[in-house]
Amino acid sequence: MKKLKLILMAIAVLVVGINLSARAQKTADLEIKTSAQCSMCKETIEKAMAFEKGVVKYELIVETKILKVTYKPAKTNPETIRRAVSAVGYDADEVVADPKAYQNLSDCCKKPEDRQSDHSGHQH
Repeated sequence: MKKLKLILMAIAVLVVGINLSARAQKTADLEIKTSAQCSMCKETIEKAMAFEKGVVKYELIVETKILKVTYKPAKTNPETIRRAVSAVGYDADEVVADPKAYQNLSDCCKKPEDRQSDHSGHQH
């Protein structure tokens, strides 16, 4: 009888452990280097993240150009998130910005070498 109780306790501990482990895996964090330039870029990229299925939390830090994303691996993946950033006109790590979307960005949102006029230090 003692052996049975020990086995049942071991199984219960194992089940709880697996359950906690599964819960811990429900979200993952990702950092993406973007080509964002200003607060308008931040707004555009964050708006795109708001519509991305499986994205739970996001923040673009303009100074570092890093997009921090918390997402559910069961619903999306890093490649899909990078493509969503590209689709609105920005580079996302090695995924290059969609050319058509990039052309439609405001001048201040384009890379300095692609701007029509020089607005150095210009922030929206």
